[in-house]
Amino acid sequence: MLILAICCMSLLIVSLDVTALNVALPDLGRELGADVSGLQWTLDVYTVVLASFLMLSGSMADRLGRRRVFRVGLVIFTAGSVLCALAPGLGWLIAFRAAQAVGGSMLNPVAMSIITNTFTDRRELARAIGAWGGVVGISMAIGPIVGGALVHSFGWRSIFWLNLPIGLAALVLTTLFVPESRAPRPRRLDPVGQLLVITLLGALTFGIIEGGRVGWTSPLLLAGVGVAALALVGLLVYEPRRREPLVELDFFRSVPFSGAFVIAIASFAALAGFLFLNTLYLQDERHLSPLQAGLYLLPMAATTLVFSPLSGQLIGLIGGRGPLVVAGAAIAFSGAWLSGTDPETPLPVLFTGYVLFGVGFGLVNAPITHTAVTGMPKAQAGVAAGVASTGRQVGSALGVAVVGTVLAAGSRAAGWWVISGCGALVLLLGALTTGARARRTADRAGGGGPG
Repeated sequence: MLILAICCMSLLIVSLDVTALNVALPDLGRELGADVSGLQWTLDVYTVVLASFLMLSGSMADRLGRRRVFRVGLVIFTAGSVLCALAPGLGWLIAFRAAQAVGGSMLNPVAMSIITNTFTDRRELARAIGAWGGVVGISMAIGPIVGGALVHSFGWRSIFWLNLPIGLAALVLTTLFVPESRAPRPRRLDPVGQLLVITLLGALTFGIIEGGRVGWTSPLLLAGVGVAALALVGLLVYEPRRREPLVELDFFRSVPFSGAFVIAIASFAALAGFLFLNTLYLQDERHLSPLQAGLYLLPMAATTLVFSPLSGQLIGLIGGRGPLVVAGAAIAFSGAWLSGTDPETPLPVLFTGYVLFGVGFGLVNAPITHTAVTGMPKAQAGVAAGVASTGRQVGSALGVAVVGTVLAAGSRAAGWWVISGCGALVLLLGALTTGARARRTADRAGGGGPG
């Protein structure tokens, strides 16, 4: 339980950084003289780098030692946070955010791998993953509230200073209490595969972001998608020929594993779109301060707080299908419910939509991680968690890009319907990828299927 708590501490600071900075952007922009594009990249560079290196970090931890990589990640992330807090200008801040993300990529999948190899009982592992998923949901949900309170009281730099004591405490506790572990048989390095994965994820995420920013027919978008497509082809051709590839592509034949990856993309696209739309709606249309806007999201955060740990308990009792189906239905209905909001929408109506989204997002995280990790052998737990975390980051970038483009075209309601569509996809895949037939494909792929 102490090891679980230490791993969750690292997850808390990484996830908070994704959402807490949103409400600080106006103050940050005024102090550093940043335009809209500069503020966008303050958020996006973190997502791009994190998504690009998660797979590499997970596999390196399985190979070199999970505690070792985890401690290196804590040092880099904490140091990057301090540099962000001291950044003298926008360019420096963006560069330090990239360094932060490199460290962050060594925390989430590696911590999940440590948990998987610590809890050997299947039911205990399900509960541990439930707690882990609960921290993901909670930290993402309370990010705007914490960010608003910090900005209101101490300024935007305090968001980064918060990571220093948490990071140092996690580093000390990891050194004292977390045992070293690695894959039973060290795998050979696969530099070409690693480069192809980084290129694929980096180019795709860059293309998605630029598509949302400058238009879906822009040369930057076409170049990013083109490079990503070439990297994917290279990965599909090169990896099967290696004796020990970075990622066993056969594992994607596991329906639960592949479904978890797509569900992660859809659910986090919904979250990113939800936060993006609400930040603009609450501050620009309802004219609230950052602190007030964060407090308005309290119904969503509180509901997530309740349903995230409940989701882990449900997995241990009934498996992942029920939580996923309910989560998808709640997200889909919340998007449809909020599509009719305007500046005069009564608060009970608004908060009903927020509660519905909190139910959905609270329930979805634990099944994603549980399905991905149990869809692969334990020796590949770091890679499995890395794939799931990569899906989350790519989904976050995709959600902001798509919803931002729709909003720029003058239709906020259409943005909510995009979120509703993401929920419908979670519902559909949750029903189709967690049944007995799907579990048999996981067995054939070598993963053993989810419970």
